[in-house]
Amino acid sequence: MSADALLTLAGVHTHIGAYHILHGVDLVVPRGQLTMLLGRNGAGKTTTLRTIMGLWHASQGTVTLDGQDITRRATPDIARGGVAYVPENMGIFSDLSVRENLLLAARGARTLDDIDTERLEWIFGLFPAMKKFWLHPAGKLSGGQKQMLAVSRAIVEPRQLLLIDEPSKGLAPAIIQNMIEAFRQLKASQTTILLVEQNFNFARQLGDSVAVMDDGRVVHSGRMADLAADEELQAKLLGLSLGAHQ
Repeated sequence: MSADALLTLAGVHTHIGAYHILHGVDLVVPRGQLTMLLGRNGAGKTTTLRTIMGLWHASQGTVTLDGQDITRRATPDIARGGVAYVPENMGIFSDLSVRENLLLAARGARTLDDIDTERLEWIFGLFPAMKKFWLHPAGKLSGGQKQMLAVSRAIVEPRQLLLIDEPSKGLAPAIIQNMIEAFRQLKASQTTILLVEQNFNFARQLGDSVAVMDDGRVVHSGRMADLAADEELQAKLLGLSLGAHQ
């Protein structure tokens, strides 16, 4: 990779209770790129994101962000360092409005006036539904709109790194395409993104680099375009062809 690494995992093991989930993960996330993290269910993808975010701590190995060892840091410290995490369950506050959700996510803002107006307008451009449903309770949004809100919360302030877990899960094709366009704009803004995804067409359209996990390890890494062009490698690593999911 020509780009320098913003995030590096070296020999990371994670235990959850009695279970040994990650077995020596080595992963490089290049600065300013979108890295896809692929693999079968149970391969350890979500555990990898949660370990980076400090929600679970590595029992062995190191996690390095922008040259700083964050392996033992608490989640709030990692968040203050410019990392945002969008979990698979989206993590929004259902009883609060879209406006209140975004205000809570803007750590430096006490009122809406404290949020950068240009950034808010940029988010409305990415996700017009956020403006339309500005005062609506988040719990009453559709699944796609909730996912848009979850991503909006993650980007309401500039972040060094976005960790996003399966943003297209359960969404209609038209909404997925909208999400793809939004991530393209995020990429263009030089935001570094590590994205777990099961929709391979989504991955093929967006990924710059890719890491494939199996049984708690990264078993392949390289350019997304190379994996997308090699059906034999797809079948070997993922058990199916990207071409069948276009």
